[in-house]
Amino acid sequence: MNLIVAVDNNWAIGNKNELLIRIPNDHKHFREETTGKVVVLGRKTLETFPQGLPLKNRTNIILSKDKNYKVKDAIVVHSIEELMEELKQYSEEDIYIIGGESIYRQMLPYCNVAHITKIDHEYEADTYFPNLDADGDWEITADSDEQTYFDVAYQFLKYERKK
Repeated sequence: MNLIVAVDNNWAIGNKNELLIRIPNDHKHFREETTGKVVVLGRKTLETFPQGLPLKNRTNIILSKDKNYKVKDAIVVHSIEELMEELKQYSEEDIYIIGGESIYRQMLPYCNVAHITKIDHEYEADTYFPNLDADGDWEITADSDEQTYFDVAYQFLKYERKK
């Protein structure tokens, strides 16, 4: 199972239910990585999308504790157990965890590949991703050249869980 996230130098991922920065090339990378695949996300993350609608050309699975929560064109599950049961019908390499913080933390133990956009900046933030650099179970197995968006440097890193 994969996860995909953009983090800053402190592994921050958001502030006040917003992304820290919108980098067009990061959005393109996200689209290329997840189109035609299964994305797993929480209700709050879905609500930050345009019109609060599921992502097109993907199977959207929303994890919400609210038993009455329904989303057009998405599958809604209400527990990790129910989510894991639902995911059995898909190939592991086609599943991407896309946020937010609580979903990442709950699903990280099930993931073997992490696609991290590392932004060389420190933002004001209130949500964080676990620091994979400080976790001995993970190692960087691929990285892109450093890129810039205006004055912000970033690079795409691929972490894999050590066997």
